[in-house]
Amino acid sequence: MAQQLTATLTEGPVAGQLRSMAVPMVWGLLATMSFNVVDTFYVAQLGSRPLAALSFTFPVVMVLTALGIGLGAGTSSAVARAIGEGDAQKARRLATDATSLTLLISVGACLLGWLTLEPLFLALGATPDLIPLIREYMALWYFSAPCLMVPMVSLAALRAMGMSHIQGYLMSAAAIFNAILDPILIFGLLGAPAMELRGAALATLITRGLMMLVALYILHYRVHLLVNPLVAWSQMRHSWRIIVHVGVPAMAANVIVPLASAVIIMMVARYGTDAVAGLGIAMRIEPLMLIVFYALSGVIGPFFGQNYGAGQHGRMAEAQRVLTRFSIAFGLLVAVCLWMFGGALASLFSDQEEVLTVAAFYLAVVPFSYGAYGVVMSVSAAFNGLARPWPAMLLSAARVVLVFLPLALLGQWLWQLEGIFVATALANISVGLWAWFWLRRHIARVSREA
Repeated sequence: MAQQLTATLTEGPVAGQLRSMAVPMVWGLLATMSFNVVDTFYVAQLGSRPLAALSFTFPVVMVLTALGIGLGAGTSSAVARAIGEGDAQKARRLATDATSLTLLISVGACLLGWLTLEPLFLALGATPDLIPLIREYMALWYFSAPCLMVPMVSLAALRAMGMSHIQGYLMSAAAIFNAILDPILIFGLLGAPAMELRGAALATLITRGLMMLVALYILHYRVHLLVNPLVAWSQMRHSWRIIVHVGVPAMAANVIVPLASAVIIMMVARYGTDAVAGLGIAMRIEPLMLIVFYALSGVIGPFFGQNYGAGQHGRMAEAQRVLTRFSIAFGLLVAVCLWMFGGALASLFSDQEEVLTVAAFYLAVVPFSYGAYGVVMSVSAAFNGLARPWPAMLLSAARVVLVFLPLALLGQWLWQLEGIFVATALANISVGLWAWFWLRRHIARVSREA
């Protein structure tokens, strides 16, 4: 039976709806985070050179992932608003044209990667002796680019319908399947040939290919969200313009986040390798602590999109209140836990006193700003859902350039390494307050105009 394209997020308790949508996303994101960890674990058994070759591929993977996230944000926003307006035909057209656009972009990225493989990785710093190993992996991995990006956009369309649980199930199943397939193809178990790095890439390709087929099957046959992709060029161009209006700034905002991490690492590097290693441990722990906020930001866009399309401005204001209370309370809980046990957690990664001192200080200070950072993520996702992507982009850029860098330079001058970490926390809190007031004013203005 086909899923009706009704605005399911415009009625009922706000807190309950956000919770029921976010919980499956938490498990799905945990599973997805394990994807690269599992690949890295098995490839590390092959030796340092294959592991180094795999490490050089991470920036390319992150860029293509950022493209998929951006297109997914644009798709989710556009489809959710159409559903909120009660225009099922427009929602189906947007979902279909978004899938077509993503397929074209991902195939283009695959071909470009193939043609520029050697000069690109040499430019990234890979030595010539690693290029054959990188080619062994990426020559196959590039074929999985469409299988990575198309499901991201397809599942974003499902989130726009309020069906985030399907995404959580699929992400979890894909991670488990990849973890089983990796050792079989890498080491040649169960009669399979030992393919080493090529086996890791093939496992990724098979897993993501199956995920794409399942996602498209659900979209077309179960919820009937995909229609004939062959339409007039003017109509398709109109859909693409709506999607990239949110998608392009969302891509840029996602690229800024790893750039901010790179800036912090560069500033910490002057204090030695132990300081960088300590920061590295803290930054491995941090995403796991923030995963609830990542999950919430994935469902807030569709919630705001549907309610904006339906003119339910009061529910948007209530959602902001719910998100603010939750972010502050959960952020403080995580901060207290890391303040008490962060050092013990860091000791699982290293036993060097200098390294653990840096990691423990970071985990004792920065987490007290996690609640504010959660507000920033929520507000950015809300603006994307409202088809206002530039505030989200500006918040991400300003957090690094206008707020963090001046505070970090001042903190470094006053308190050396510890001052950089204090500046990180202050930057999160400052931008969190800015984001909260900005969204509240925007909701109030939209309500008055309506």
